[in-house]
Amino acid sequence: MIKYDPFWNTLKVRGVSTYTLINNYGISSATIDRIRKGDGISTHKIDDLCTILNCRVEDIIVFVDDKKN
Repeated sequence: MIKYDPFWNTLKVRGVSTYTLINNYGISSATIDRIRKGDGISTHKIDDLCTILNCRVEDIIVFVDDKKN
């Protein structure tokens, strides 16, 4: 399962708010909502976020094998 926990930490470290992503960089509120809910987003959006936040994919998403206990 893909989780977005690193995304929230990266925002905090970079000092960027979701408001800034939406209003200054054109990331849709629907994309932010999908991230909040843990729904999928496109690799294009992940690329956009990495460019905006000057980070790596691992700073946005992480894979957690929920089948392992």
